[in-house]
Amino acid sequence: MNLILLNSDDQWIDTQRVLLRDRRAEHIRKVLRSQQGDTLRVGMLGGQRGTGCIQSIDDRSVLMTVQLGDSPPARHRFDLVLALPRPKMLRRILRTVAEFGASHLHLIHTARVDRSYWQSPLLSDAKVDEALRMGMERSSDTIIPQVHRHRLFRPFVEDRLPEICQGRPCWIAHQDANVRLSAVAVQPAVVMIGPEGGFVPFELTLAEQMGAQRVHLGGRILSVDTALTTVLAQAL
Repeated sequence: MNLILLNSDDQWIDTQRVLLRDRRAEHIRKVLRSQQGDTLRVGMLGGQRGTGCIQSIDDRSVLMTVQLGDSPPARHRFDLVLALPRPKMLRRILRTVAEFGASHLHLIHTARVDRSYWQSPLLSDAKVDEALRMGMERSSDTIIPQVHRHRLFRPFVEDRLPEICQGRPCWIAHQDANVRLSAVAVQPAVVMIGPEGGFVPFELTLAEQMGAQRVHLGGRILSVDTALTTVLAQAL
C-alpha cells in the first residue's frame, strides 16, 4: 500500500482530521509500522493527493491530520474492451487496470466465454471496488476506473462500440495482424482483447465492420492477463 486511500464516508473529526479503524489502520500499524508523528502519503477518492500526519495510534485506530493539494497521476491513453476472463484471473486483472490508470474497462461476453463466469461473486460491485482500490493504493492513484458489463456481444459491438470509440482508433488484438500495437500506440485509443483462444471469425468480422483494426502484440501467444499487461505497457 503506497497510498492511504480516503473517502468521504470515513470518520472525519473535522475537515482535516480522519480516524481510521479498518484494514488501512491495521496496515499502518503492522506493515508500515508507523508511529505518532510519522507522515504518510494519502489521497481522497476521486480527488487530490497529499500527506497525512499521524496524531495518535493505538491497537484499534489511527488518527491523522490530512493536507491535500497534489493532482492525481495522468490517466492511461487506452480504454479497454476485454472478454470476461476466468474468475480466478478477474481480481488480478482489475488490480492491473487500476495500477495502470485506465479510465474505462468494458467486460464483454464472447463465444469462448463460459456463461457461468457472469455468476461469479467476484463480479459484485463490492468485490470489483475492492480489487480496484487495491490497485490504486499500489500506484498512488485516486481516480477509480469505471467497469462496465456487457452480456451480449453483438448489441455491444453494433450499438456501444462506436460510441465508446468516439473518433479514437479501435484496435483489436489478433495474432495474425500485420501491424504491431507498439507501432501505433501513440494516441488515445480503445483496445479490444479476446478470451483464451481469441475472438471467433464472426466476432472479428463484426468488430471490423464497426471500425476496429487488427493489431498484434508480438510473436508469442499470450494468456489474457499477460496480454492485458502488454497492451497497457505499450502506452506508458
